[in-house]
Order: sequence, then structure tokens, then C-alpha cells
Amino acid sequence: RHGGAAAALRSLAAEAAEQGAEAAIAARLAQDRTLPGFGHPLYPEGDPRAGALLARFEPPPELARLRAAVEGATGKAPNVDFALVALAERLALPQDAPFALFAVARCAGWIAHAIEQVQTGDLIRPRARYAGVRPAASA
Repeated sequence: RHGGAAAALRSLAAEAAEQGAEAAIAARLAQDRTLPGFGHPLYPEGDPRAGALLARFEPPPELARLRAAVEGATGKAPNVDFALVALAERLALPQDAPFALFAVARCAGWIAHAIEQVQTGDLIRPRARYAGVRPAASA
């Protein structure tokens, strides 16, 4: 999901630059298309990761205009994908930087979860259940 998020958001931003943000958003909504970079099913009140990042720098003007237009039209706040694209654009990073930054952060989170599980002896997010083929017992 996150691997294509930057390209999808950049596509929306290009549409907004060409048509105007409000028109691009209205066209997508009329076609029942998504607004990449906005909203998150786990964070209906706003993605705290995006909030933390966006509080520390000013997004490029075209993304700031897009953000304002989406928030005005839908009430959806930017998510972490928006924040990472805005950061990459602000710092003139390579096109694949948003996903690389996301992946590095995700790895750090996984390591933190593993350490916590070892220290507490409890499973984190035990709602997940492996449903694949049981590995063969090693001799």
C-alpha cells in the first residue's frame, strides 16, 4: 500500500496543479476515486505520524494548497504518506525517498515491538493469526 502512495499522491498533485485543487478533488470524488495522502482508517481523527512530521517543516506551496483544499472539501487530514512526500519534496530528495523513509521507520517499529515482546513475554497485536502451511519440524 505505501509503496505506491507517493506516486499516487504526486498524480493527484499534478491534477491539482493542472486543473486547480478544488476541481481536481471534485472530479476524483465524483468518480468515486480516492484522495491519496489523506485520511487513514486507523486514525479517523488524523494520523499522528503525519501531524508530528508536518509540525516540523512547511510543505511546498503546491502541497500546502492541496492539503487545504482536501481538508476543506472532505475534512480528511493528511496521512503519513502525504507528510513523507511533502518532506521529500521540501528537501529535494529522490522520488523513492518517501517509501524508503517509511520502510526505515517501520523496521525500527518492528524491532521495538520484538524487544517489548521479549521483555514482557506478551504478544503485541495478538489479533493476527498465521493461516499458512505449518512449517516442518526441524531435526
